Amino acid sequence: MTTSEQAYLDLCKYVLENGTKKEDRTGTGTVSVFGYQMRFDLQKGFPLLTTKKVPFRLIASELLWFLKGDTNIRYLLQHNNNIWNEWAFKNWVESAAYDGPDMTDFGRRSLQDDSFRKTYETQMERFKQLILTDDSFSERFGHLGDVYGKQWRNWKTTQGESIDQLQDIIETIKKNPDSRRLIVSAWNPEDVPSMALPPCHTMFQFYVANNKLSCQLYQRSGDIFLGIPFNIASYSLLTHMIAKECGLEVGEFIHTIGDAHLYTNHLEQVETQLSRTPKALPTLQIKDSLHSVFDASMDDLEIIGYEPHPAIKAPVAV
Repeated sequence: MTTSEQAYLDLCKYVLENGTKKEDRTGTGTVSVFGYQMRFDLQKGFPLLTTKKVPFRLIASELLWFLKGDTNIRYLLQHNNNIWNEWAFKNWVESAAYDGPDMTDFGRRSLQDDSFRKTYETQMERFKQLILTDDSFSERFGHLGDVYGKQWRNWKTTQGESIDQLQDIIETIKKNPDSRRLIVSAWNPEDVPSMALPPCHTMFQFYVANNKLSCQLYQRSGDIFLGIPFNIASYSLLTHMIAKECGLEVGEFIHTIGDAHLYTNHLEQVETQLSRTPKALPTLQIKDSLHSVFDASMDDLEIIGYEPHPAIKAPVAV
């Protein structure tokens, strides 16, 4: 059994056995624990889960979106990535500009009512096409507020200046790898109220030892079944990319979670996943021609030897 896979499966088991039932913002309900840490040795394979298929293409395109400092879902939709749609869609259907059928509480109603689901799918498709083709609509409803990419690449100071946290960190790794200040924060209290979804992965820190780059993420809130597998792969990918630019090998990805929770409508899916036997982890290949993480495209990244169990569908709580 692969070490990285087991770290995640142990989290699932621990929360099932020790979690507390809690209500949540979405009204779905969770089983939750507070404070949990996993460690992934990136030398032993890329931690893309094998007990269910996890779409690397979506993970990579989202990370590239962050790296660009972008906060508009148009880029994601251009790459057939729909993982942020619901939050932007919610802003539209709750606005005075929306002129379609009632979409109140669409997240749960679309799961429970077949006729409503069809209406939701029709309106979502309409929304996506408007984002892709109408510049003014995209500018108004495609933005998610000052979410991850904005904070990473263009943090606004009280003096009105801009800090490119990620660029500064990469330069520091190259010049002073022993620094204990290799930190990027996405949690900006002033901007949180304007964000479609306040940052779940709030800050991360790099560490260099023995010519290896490691990364620790602090995540305030983690959807264990749907979100955490993405986060593990995304920050592992970021660590690989920065290590390559800085001429380092990869070390560990350490994932520290505050509220680690399973939604109550994911419990059956988790049991299915736990019944499966993990397979060998894949490897990540980054083109030698890539010299800066900020120049990366999807063509520069490839996962090799990924043969997972089938995907397991579950609803997103919005």
